[in-house]
Amino acid sequence: MLEPTRMQAVQSPIIPIVGELIRQHPGTISLGQGVVSYPPPPEATEKLTEFFNDRTNHLYQSVQGISPLLEVIEAKLQAENDIAITDENCIVVTAGGNMAFNNAVLAITQPGDEIVLQTPYYFNHEMAVMMAGCRRVLVNTDDRYQLRPEAIEHSITDKTRAVVTISPNNPTGAVYPEAALQTVNRLCRERGIYHIHDEAYEYFTYDGVKHVSPASFPNSAKHTISLFSLSKAYGFASWRIGYMVFPKVLLDAVKKIQDTILICPPVVSQYAALGALQVGKQYCEPQLQKLAAVRQLVLERLEALRDICSIEPSTGAFYVFLKVKTSIDSLTLVERLIREYRVAAIPGTTFGMEDGCYLRVAYGALQKETVEAGIDRLVRGLRSIVAL
Repeated sequence: MLEPTRMQAVQSPIIPIVGELIRQHPGTISLGQGVVSYPPPPEATEKLTEFFNDRTNHLYQSVQGISPLLEVIEAKLQAENDIAITDENCIVVTAGGNMAFNNAVLAITQPGDEIVLQTPYYFNHEMAVMMAGCRRVLVNTDDRYQLRPEAIEHSITDKTRAVVTISPNNPTGAVYPEAALQTVNRLCRERGIYHIHDEAYEYFTYDGVKHVSPASFPNSAKHTISLFSLSKAYGFASWRIGYMVFPKVLLDAVKKIQDTILICPPVVSQYAALGALQVGKQYCEPQLQKLAAVRQLVLERLEALRDICSIEPSTGAFYVFLKVKTSIDSLTLVERLIREYRVAAIPGTTFGMEDGCYLRVAYGALQKETVEAGIDRLVRGLRSIVAL
């Protein structure tokens, strides 16, 4: 039989690989996967009764999403993101934020086109670009993991179809200031390309830092694609519900993609999402306050690594991106930390960082006591391994 070729160019997902190492070493504390520790609000599961009471819910529904959920999302976008839905843009509910990104890439490209990603990039974004038969164009962020608009501009060619930004950022925790996002958004408009902006961590900001949605900027509706998810803020990781806001000119293409892959977003999950969004941010805020306390503990404990790691400010999401001063490659370092110290992180190579040893440390999934033990193991392990 012929060997498959398309997927050979796509990296293997790192989370299952690290997960298997964790399973082989019981007692390992995972600072790896990016999820939260708290569950969805009770109102989400209470909506399931309403779902089951209507037998038509077991049939296929709208490819764009059920009307009540679309209405709640539209109101949320206006109130929280200053994004108005007009005759120029529209909303589609998706099976998570990753599907929203895949929809966007497939809708705007053909094989051989280019998508500009910032490094370190979110690995599933890079994988989606490769799966679509497109070329990733990588632009390094600066030493503080902030955007470099001039470098982005120089990376654009006649094959470029979009520039991708993520803020708050996965994997670095950086939050991009409004001025930088405005510059990138304006550049995309002037060059006739799309600005794809991932806002999955929109609620996760600290120290008074403000989240900004580029689709709220004047004259942005025709070229801005915004991606959102309930997975993080509402503890919805396995429910697979996200949504995208994008130019209406792309709607037919997105509907074709979604109908082929999914037919419709899972209706039972949409009912749960409706319950969650009707409660809204007031459910998330107490959880975020607890997470902020965990973040402070993590940053304080990591100070013990200043002599062997570069630790840049992390004012968003629930990640810290460490640059470790060692010649050991990051995957080998992760394997040793799991085997010898029973603590897991994610290697920087999966985020495109090949010029040094980087680790993504995630603290959203654990309670304060467990995070404290995990960070202590990480500090002890790095000091021992790197000193050898």
